[in-house]
Amino acid sequence: MPGKPVTDQQARLYMTDRLHHSQRVAAARAGFSERTARRLEADPRLPSQRKPARGRTVPDPLEAVWAPVLVPILERDPAVQAVTLLRHLQLTDPEAFPDDRVRRTLERRVRDWRALHGPERDVIFRQTPEPGRMALSDFTDASGLGVTIAEQPLAHRLYHFVLAYSGWEHAAVVLGGESFTALAENLQNALWTLGGVPHEHRTDSLSAAYRNLDAEAAADITGRYENFCGHYGLLASRNNPGEAHENGSIEAHNNHLKVALDQGLILRGSRDFPDLASWRRFVDEVVARRNRRREAAVRIEMAALRPLPARRTTDFTEVVARVTKTGGFLVHQVFYSAPSQLIGQRLRVHVYDDRIEAFLGATPVVAHPRRRGRDDGVRVHCVNYRHVIHALRRKPQALAGSVYRDGLFPRSEYADAWAALSGALPRRDACRRMVDLLGLAHDEGCEAELAFLIADSLARHDLPDARVLKENLEPRRRELPDDTPVALTELASFDALLEGSA
Repeated sequence: MPGKPVTDQQARLYMTDRLHHSQRVAAARAGFSERTARRLEADPRLPSQRKPARGRTVPDPLEAVWAPVLVPILERDPAVQAVTLLRHLQLTDPEAFPDDRVRRTLERRVRDWRALHGPERDVIFRQTPEPGRMALSDFTDASGLGVTIAEQPLAHRLYHFVLAYSGWEHAAVVLGGESFTALAENLQNALWTLGGVPHEHRTDSLSAAYRNLDAEAAADITGRYENFCGHYGLLASRNNPGEAHENGSIEAHNNHLKVALDQGLILRGSRDFPDLASWRRFVDEVVARRNRRREAAVRIEMAALRPLPARRTTDFTEVVARVTKTGGFLVHQVFYSAPSQLIGQRLRVHVYDDRIEAFLGATPVVAHPRRRGRDDGVRVHCVNYRHVIHALRRKPQALAGSVYRDGLFPRSEYADAWAALSGALPRRDACRRMVDLLGLAHDEGCEAELAFLIADSLARHDLPDARVLKENLEPRRRELPDDTPVALTELASFDALLEGSA
């Protein structure tokens, strides 16, 4: 056909048909013209054997500078970009290279030079996963999901655990950074949820635990992680620095998990949750649905996992803190309140990612949600009003100027009550009324119900008064059942016991 070159197959077909047909018929059967047939008979070589060498149709604009100027620069450092070479030419010879007209030509020339003469490039060796062989851990930033707790943005990460063979995964919400505490606690939870232990645990996030630490602290964390892996019989490994593809199995799963969570939030219709526990439950439900699709592969992998040890191991950081006369103790520059009976005592504090637990000897005495210090140096306070309400009743005026006054209020309604009272009453009366409200919440165990009554009073532009609001509280139910059967022991049975002992 006109405009299409003759192929070797057409030429062979023509030569075969030419033995039995005329030139016109054989050319028609081969699919080209009679004139082309005459050329083939004049030169019986196949078309592929007669292709002329293709040469340049226009002059090479880089001929004068490529070998003497640009190649030495590339040989000195192959990472130089083509646009950098073009700017160099425009500086040294602006008349020959007044614009960017040769940029694409130069980029192709540099690309071809690197392919023929450039340095060796890294090769990725794809691996065949073995059942029960490797598990991977990573932390991934979840702020892009736009989750809020009670309409407040939640800055957090997700800890992500994945088995390389089956893809079984476990995810947990992490409020702090990529610390040993967050890794150890959530890795243990993943292993005990799975019900077995793989041979190797790989991560690229452990280096975050050493950041901003001196050599002694870094060695301590390294030792704790080694002891942790030894308890479970895990072979600890990490990918080479800067080689993120070596942790590719978990990196890809990170993206898939966040996409699944994002889609689940879209279906839910809201990204706001009433509390942190609700968001954690949502994450668990999404992960559980994803794991159900992998049940066949998980059954194969479970058969290859080693059994769990008899007990869990340490997954917290322990610090020792003394309870001061201010009614609390410091942990990582955050003040936590404690019952006044503990003033002067030294507590062992277990620091987790989301909570702290304090012990006097082996007895648990205090628990708080964990708080993080501020970068501007302002002290952060975590105060439970129940710890100090008895002292406030004796010294109510201390409330107004207390450094942790705002942390005393258990709910926003109590903070609104203080704002209304302090704005409308003298300082002495405002403190007395506020302390009475906190005391009523403590004594009657009605923190939530009282908060509702306070909000109702403020909505009516009334100042909340503990004596008035107490009358509106639902009375506690102290009724005792009157139909409980009581079995009385017959006195003759004691005589039988006495005779037996004689």
